[in-house]
This record gives sequence, structure tokens and C-alpha cells, in this order.
Amino acid sequence: MATKKAIIKQLHGITLAAKSDSNHWVIMDGPAEFGGSDAGSRPKELLLAALGGCTGSDVISMLAKRRAKLDGFEIHLTGTEREEHPKIFTDIHIKYVFFGKGLDPGDIEKAIELSTTKYCSVSAMLKATVNITHSYHIVSISEPQAVGR
Repeated sequence: MATKKAIIKQLHGITLAAKSDSNHWVIMDGPAEFGGSDAGSRPKELLLAALGGCTGSDVISMLAKRRAKLDGFEIHLTGTEREEHPKIFTDIHIKYVFFGKGLDPGDIEKAIELSTTKYCSVSAMLKATVNITHSYHIVSISEPQAVGR
């Protein structure tokens, strides 16, 4: 069983620096009214970014194995949080946007399905408490029309 570690250091007020096994620092912060400097990402924002990064790297890797020619790729995540504390995410929607010519929707759907059901560990951890949905959109570089679902 692998063990991951992280260290969080207070910089000032609620401005924090985090470093984990990859040895990279990430600054987390809050608004001034809560003792922050507004100088970094909020921890929950990083949770959305972690989910997007996890599934994105899966999908890119799987499409590369299928020799799909991506000219660009984006993921747009939207998290809905409940009103009461703790203000956890109740729903997260992941919208994958693929840019390229001749991209096969079947390949894209398979890559997304494998990432969201098998490979993305961040998604697997969140699924127990968050309703995660997804959609995708293909932007054809050579054609003005786009295909999506």
C-alpha cells in the first residue's frame, strides 16, 4: 500500500503553503475578511482542479493511444455547494472540450467512460458523496459546426 504525504505551513493569517511528495509548493488562501491575503487558490478550488487534472490526464493518454490528433483540450468544472456548513460540493459537472479535425466521438466517449469509472482516483474518492456528471463538446478546427453531447 502506497502512502502519500503533505506538509502545510502557515505563511500569514490563513495564507498557507502546501508541499507534497512531488516537492512542489501550492499557495492556498482566503479573502481578507477571513484573515487571508487573497493570494492563492481556495482549498475547494484545488479539489476541482485535482479532479480535472486527474481525469484530463487519463483522457489525453487514452486518446493518444488511439492516435487521436488533438489540437487542444480543455475541461470546465462546475461545483455546486450546499448552503449550510460544512459547505461541501453536492454536484460537480465536468465538461470536456476537444479541439481537432476528424475526432471520433466513440473514442472520446470510451476515454471519458474509462477515466470516470475506472482510472481517475480523485473521481473515485469523490463519488461516494458527490453527484458527478459529465458532458463533452468537439470543436472541429476545419468546420464551423461542433458535435457534442
